[in-house]
Amino acid sequence: MCSRTLLCVVCVCLIVVVCVVDAGNNGTAAANTSSSNKDGPITHSVSGTFRGAWMETRRGRRFQAYRGIRYADPPVGALRFQPPHLILHYDRVVDASEEGPSCPRPASPGYFVDEDCLTINVYTPGGGRNSTKSLPVIFFIHPGGFYSMSGRSDLAGPHYLLDRDVVLVTINYRLGSLGFLALGNQLAPGNNGFKDQVAALRWVQRNIAAFGGDPDLVTISGCSAGAVSVMVHMISPMSKGLFHRAIALSGSPTSKVASPPDRVDLAIKQATVSKCPANNLTALYECLKTKPWQEIAGSVLGFFEFGYDPLSLWRPVVEPDFGQERFLTEDPMLSIREGRMHSVPFIVSQTTGEFFWKAFTVLNNQTLLDTMNSEWDRIAPISFILPRNETSGRLAALRKAYFGDQPLGNDTATADALGKLYGDAITAFPVHRMANLMCRHSSHPVYYTEFAYVGNRSHYEDPVTKKPVRAAHHDDLIYLFTLSYRFPTIDVADTEDSKMVDKMTAIWYNFARYGDPNPREDTGELASLSWPAMTPDNRTYLRVTGDFTVKQNLYEERFHVWDQLYHIQY
Repeated sequence: MCSRTLLCVVCVCLIVVVCVVDAGNNGTAAANTSSSNKDGPITHSVSGTFRGAWMETRRGRRFQAYRGIRYADPPVGALRFQPPHLILHYDRVVDASEEGPSCPRPASPGYFVDEDCLTINVYTPGGGRNSTKSLPVIFFIHPGGFYSMSGRSDLAGPHYLLDRDVVLVTINYRLGSLGFLALGNQLAPGNNGFKDQVAALRWVQRNIAAFGGDPDLVTISGCSAGAVSVMVHMISPMSKGLFHRAIALSGSPTSKVASPPDRVDLAIKQATVSKCPANNLTALYECLKTKPWQEIAGSVLGFFEFGYDPLSLWRPVVEPDFGQERFLTEDPMLSIREGRMHSVPFIVSQTTGEFFWKAFTVLNNQTLLDTMNSEWDRIAPISFILPRNETSGRLAALRKAYFGDQPLGNDTATADALGKLYGDAITAFPVHRMANLMCRHSSHPVYYTEFAYVGNRSHYEDPVTKKPVRAAHHDDLIYLFTLSYRFPTIDVADTEDSKMVDKMTAIWYNFARYGDPNPREDTGELASLSWPAMTPDNRTYLRVTGDFTVKQNLYEERFHVWDQLYHIQY
């Protein structure tokens, strides 16, 4: 079971890596130089000169890859827990021919991880300033719950999207306590991981034209934690003007409860597992600054309370004002309702199954199953990310809505109900809430979709048949990026999976160009697509299987109990 989970970080060994960092100062970086790849492409921007490498798409198109470029000074030493320092100039030629490290997180032995990780990757068909046509830019923010995964090419490979005329940018941003420590005070007001993303977007505005990209045609996109990021960028005063379209897959900050002003609870948990003072926030902060990054990153397992729940740990905070540049100044739902956001054409998506597989973790463990049955009021807020002081009445109503009057058992009916409850609580209902808020308050079209396609591979496969069961969380990414850490590249043979790659990349290509995913003359793969925008009175969505079908009111009957229990004014 463990090897099949999406966030398999909870099942792997932790890595301890010691690297020498080449730190830049005062907005200048002395980039690593190497004698390797002397025949690689060269790009000159206002910030410096970059030497990349050549890659090839699945259809044989040659493109340029510039990887591991530092966009901010290494967040180490005195810069740990500080906002990023954007690099404006590079003193030497930047060797961008090889992969950079992942930001600190649990990883398999030998995997490249380092605290000096604020890097950006740019993939381009080429052309640069000599091209007569600037290309749309797709800026992708990786998933992983804000404590795992990365923007490296094994997790966000460019080999599908670069068959289109786009420039793809992927990034690394700080994770876990290193990126999201939020003490609610001047030492750590929070959101540094999001501020890293802003710094990367500012780097794109400054440099992307040199790589052939149009800085006035940037689509921010992300999945899961990356989708949460996309939505808060549409609200943050720091992100205004840095993008022009948005795509959010399976994630939303518009949840059951308002965004908090701090996460002292997680800071205390970090202090406990790191053996730092937990009763004094200043002492806690100073102690964590001295801890090896390997120790902090490797402590994630200590944050789970029931099996591997809660799956979601860190989240955006509404920063108190200490004179700093604040990423979030108010709750996202309030920003949307009051029209204080940077609305752009928007695709909102969820998968059919989302976290259905998490039911098996409970049902296949008798201790967990018995505990969930007998201590529902304690466990439900943990597993389904509800207020910790939630009333018994609300928790009973939620249980009845999904399980009726029956106890949870290791059977098909419970597996289906519990799987839906996990998926709805973690992802599907927050996405529903975001789509319904945005279609009412955005001045631009909102396109809502359910990814229901089940191909030859999935992030969850039946342990007996070794085949996919339904479209799980992250499964749409399989047809947008090469995920070589786990799946083989989908070849160009005339298969349904290959056709799905062509359809998904065509949708993103059209949307990045025009703010409208519907077919154009050069995207014949979408000939059968007619996707209307969602409105408050006509809540249409596109269901993606092997075909495209427009339907109404996605899972609204199921979400009715959530809207009743956690009512807001849409």
